[in-house]
Amino acid sequence: MAVADRKGRTTASPHVSITTTAWPGFLDSWLSQIPLPKWALIAVAVAVGILLLLFLICIVRCCCGKKKPKKKERINLCAVSNSITASLVQPEMEDLERGMEQIRRGKLQYSLEYNFRMQELKVGVKQAVELKAMDSGGTSDPYVIVYLTSDMKKRYETKVYRKTLNPIFNESFTFQVPQAEVPESTLVMQIYDFNRFAKHDIIGEVRLPLASVSLQHVIEQWSDLVAATRVEEEQLGEICFSLRYVPSTGKLTVLILEARKLKRMDSHGLSDPFVKVHLILNRKKWKKKKTSVKKNTLSPYFNEVFVFEVPFNQIQNVDVVISVWDHDKVTKNEPIGKLFLGCRATGNQLRHWSDMLSNPRQPLAQWHILQPPDVVDKALGLKSHLKLPLTSR
Repeated sequence: MAVADRKGRTTASPHVSITTTAWPGFLDSWLSQIPLPKWALIAVAVAVGILLLLFLICIVRCCCGKKKPKKKERINLCAVSNSITASLVQPEMEDLERGMEQIRRGKLQYSLEYNFRMQELKVGVKQAVELKAMDSGGTSDPYVIVYLTSDMKKRYETKVYRKTLNPIFNESFTFQVPQAEVPESTLVMQIYDFNRFAKHDIIGEVRLPLASVSLQHVIEQWSDLVAATRVEEEQLGEICFSLRYVPSTGKLTVLILEARKLKRMDSHGLSDPFVKVHLILNRKKWKKKKTSVKKNTLSPYFNEVFVFEVPFNQIQNVDVVISVWDHDKVTKNEPIGKLFLGCRATGNQLRHWSDMLSNPRQPLAQWHILQPPDVVDKALGLKSHLKLPLTSR
């Protein structure tokens, strides 16, 4: 019995050991079924573990670090004061204001028709919409001024329409424009807000260079109103003349050659120009001469010469005034424009005078732009309404 008990114990202990090693035995049996060596299986397991670890790290970063880039971006934008960075973030305030002005000024509908036989330009002012409100009540009292830059003296106005931002004008105006001068003209249509007791405010304008449109057929179109530009100076024309001075004889020769693009003074769109040459000595009118009258032209050719005796000791105190006039048989002659040369002159006039003194006995010709008569008289210290006695030689 004792032997049998011993045998039973010895058989029992292998059974217990098999029970404790059941999972490793199952794993070994499962691995033994894979047709790969052990080292390859270990490498695959390590690679899978690394991939899982990287995947977990990415998930943690995405979940916990979403708000950090915004904070960093905000700090960078505040710290950087570069104008390029600012322009990428938001547009310039000036551009925004300009865009707002363009939107709020409104639109104008107009028509153009040119009669080649009559050489007439007919401008139709149709209507305006969505005008900028200029009054405190949110409305305006609009009217339109129409003119050509080539003849600013002739301006037309529509009727005033009370308390509206969408006026219907339906008015037309006719300009005499020679076909050759059409490409040099610009049509200007300005809309104003009428005010009985104060200055009329301009709402906006449309400027249309006639060279940019085809006048072979009737044009009818809409244009956006834009902010009005500075009022351009009236074009009075140009004149060409030569100066020659001989110190030994004291003779000053003025040769009036020609003029061009003169301002229209007559109702038919032309002028009857002639030129006066005045000599001013010590700010007093001294001598004068004038050319013949050229009928119905804006580009007269004179080629007339005048000789004045000016002693060398007086040449520094003399001013030569060149003025272009429009002759009228019925009414008073009207000045078109003036300019003066001498030691008190400026710009091209002073240069022409200095060149004449530096090159005695040599005639020097040059083109000059005419200026408003009152501006020249003011610079000379003369009063246009005061007539002084004149003596000529």
